[in-house]
Amino acid sequence: MNIVLHTRNAQVASDFQEIAEGKLISMDRFSVAIDRVEIEVIHEANPKQGKLSHRVILTSRGAGPLIRAEAAAFNDLAAFDLAIRSFELQLRKIHERSKDIGHDSVRKKAVSE
Repeated sequence: MNIVLHTRNAQVASDFQEIAEGKLISMDRFSVAIDRVEIEVIHEANPKQGKLSHRVILTSRGAGPLIRAEAAAFNDLAAFDLAIRSFELQLRKIHERSKDIGHDSVRKKAVSE
């Protein structure tokens, strides 16, 4: 999985890239085809947006489905944690839908025998 980090009007923490890579690589457990994930960090300069001044947008690209998660919080790591939670929920739903679960009823089994 290729991880691309974009920033707009923002300075991210020095360990932000490592934390983001660790959390996104753990999403491989859902077996959803994702080639690239773009992380966009935006800092809102408006002082009235104090508690929601940092916005993180996660977008997946590749052969699998398009997944986009967005969150805002007081710093970039908190916003990333909220966004990754939404990203993981979407991946989990896609993974659950892809499972082959046969709900054969008793009536169908009796007819086929």
